[in-house]
Order: sequence, then structure tokens, then C-alpha cells
Amino acid sequence: MSSRNNSSTKSRKQAKERPLRIGEVAHRVGISSSALRAWEALGLVVPRRTQSRYREYSESDVRMLRRAIFLRRARGLNPAAIVHVLKRQGLAVTPPPDNARVPGQRFRRLRTRRGLSLAQVARATGVSVGFLSALERGQMRSSIATLRRIARFYRTNILSFFEAAEENPRLVRPAQRKILETTPGVRMELLAWGHTAMEPHLFRVRPGGGSGESYAHEGEEFLHVLRGDFEIWLNGGEHYRLRRGDSLYFESSTPHRWKNPGRSETWLLWINTPPTF
Repeated sequence: MSSRNNSSTKSRKQAKERPLRIGEVAHRVGISSSALRAWEALGLVVPRRTQSRYREYSESDVRMLRRAIFLRRARGLNPAAIVHVLKRQGLAVTPPPDNARVPGQRFRRLRTRRGLSLAQVARATGVSVGFLSALERGQMRSSIATLRRIARFYRTNILSFFEAAEENPRLVRPAQRKILETTPGVRMELLAWGHTAMEPHLFRVRPGGGSGESYAHEGEEFLHVLRGDFEIWLNGGEHYRLRRGDSLYFESSTPHRWKNPGRSETWLLWINTPPTF
């Protein structure tokens, strides 16, 4: 009798711990699949990927999402405040990779060095105090467009977040690349540094990941799709959908935004010139 009960309990536990697909999780927590991808972009959950690049969630992901959605609906908290509450409650919020740079710490140094308050920076950049505070503490990650806006206020650029001031090597092995994660959906790997003419990156963009709002800066840029699908909008209306092997050139002063519309991770060789990104 005892062995049958143990077997039954074990089988129920195994069934409960089976991987969950995005549609199933969205149904269980009461949101759409696109909303679920948005929560993923905030770093609240990072599902495992199968060899076919399908998302697989766990029961702990479901619990985290239910708690986050409750805090948003019942208490009216914004995403930055939700992340802060979850961390204070001892719930895990997905950290960036160990070798990824965290821009928030640099923003904090720049702000304190200039004797500015969070409220002053918020008014100048149009970013909320709560979001800036969470970003500086490493509890929140930001889209490239928002990083550009804050960096422009501090009269710096995204390249400075890589901390690539040391002497430039001729040869850069994959393990030596400098990495910056803006959101969990966008990973930038700096392929060379210390040069005055070009700034080459490998962009890895997960399905649904993108730049956020439009942004612009000085220079010119060239991108080549190595893997997956890619969409980009120039000047608000000019739209291109690129696939593997496609290339695009445009002036960086043209407002642009982009995303990965596909089901698998997109890889792009992306070159800015000069290095003012």
C-alpha cells in the first residue's frame, strides 16, 4: 500500500514539474502570449530553450508571474517597483550573465559625481524615478532606446558601458568579447574595441526582443543578418523585414527601431561608424 502511495505521489510530482509551453503558461496566469513575452523582457522569468528554440517554463516561473501580475493589478505597481518588491520578498529575479556589463552602476557613478538627484535626472530624461532607481541598483534592465536617452543626458554613449578603454587587441576570441545585456531579449557582444573608425557588434536578439522606441545618433551603420529574422523601421514609416543573408545600410541620424519577429534567436553583425553608438 505504502509503495503504491509513494509511486502515485511521485507520478503526480513529475507531472507537475513537466516543462510548460508559452501558450499553457499564458492561459494559466490569465494573460496573452505577447504579454508574457513582455514580462520575460523585464527579466522576471527567462524560460529554458529547446534545441528547436521553443520556450519551456517551470512551475516556479508560473508562481513568479502570478505574483508579478497580482502586484500590478491589485496594487498598481509599475515594473520597476514590482521587481523591487519581489527581490525584497526573497523571490529570485533573473540576473544578467556573469560576464555581462550592468549600465545602471555606471549611471549611478555619473549621477553622484555630478551631484544630481534621481528626480533631476528623471525630469531631464523622461524616465521615472522608480525605474532609474531600480536600474542603478541592478534590479532592472533597460531597452537600448532608453539607455541611449539616459546616456545622451550624461554626454556619453553605450560603447562606454562595455568598459573597453584598455589597449585594443588585434585578435578577439569569442570568450574575450565584451558583453552588454540591455534586456533579457537583447545581448550585444563587442567584437573589437579601441579603434576610431568602426564599432563592430554581434547582436543576439531573442524572439520578441527589440530596441524599444526609436532612437538616433551620429554616424552610419551597416547590419548583416547571420541567422533568423529581423524587422527594422526607419523614420517611423520606412519598414524592412530581413532574413538570413540580407544586409542593410542607413545613416544613424535616421530615427530607427527594430525587433525580432521570428520564433528563433536572431544573430546580426552590426557595425557603427564612427564608434558613437
